[in-house]
Amino acid sequence: MKVPPPLGKFVEIFSALPGIGPRQAVRLAFFFIQQGVAFNDEVAKTILSLKGIKICRQCFYIHQNESGICDICSDKNRNQKLIAIVEKETDLMSIENIGQFNGRYLILGDLRRTGILEAGQKLRLNSLEDWIGKELGGKVEEIIVALNPSPQGELMTNLITEEFKGLTGKISRLGRGIPSGGEIEFADEETLGSALKRRE
Repeated sequence: MKVPPPLGKFVEIFSALPGIGPRQAVRLAFFFIQQGVAFNDEVAKTILSLKGIKICRQCFYIHQNESGICDICSDKNRNQKLIAIVEKETDLMSIENIGQFNGRYLILGDLRRTGILEAGQKLRLNSLEDWIGKELGGKVEEIIVALNPSPQGELMTNLITEEFKGLTGKISRLGRGIPSGGEIEFADEETLGSALKRRE
């Protein structure tokens, strides 16, 4: 069925977003249309405002600082020698929300089903290795591999452990508590806090 070009473009763009397919994108389009001009103008302004958000050159989290480094990486009160490697920004946010971690992070990026590191992920791990070498004399206290307890997460944990075993006194992973196949992003604070405390 032929639709107006703006609607078709909306569906094309939004159906590419995580968790949204073509059918959901069509529903969203009609929702926006029904809300009227004022609502759509506000949405457009909000989306445009995201242009001011940058990616931290150390951990790859978001920020709006001129320095190019996020608030976590630039916080001198945090333990720079304690590093948690997470998959997604939302995983970092979940760990920060429990208020029990005082180190810094590295966001690896979405894990693929193949279990193979992609080029961008290799670059991120290499940047962490370089940073440890240049800023910390080649050694950190502990690296926590805080990836989801899935087959891909387990495989990636093994790869990272092998890669960093000479650069840290200890490599740990989150303790049991998050069920196999579960996701850090959706774990409640008590479960995630317990998994962080009982890391092994």
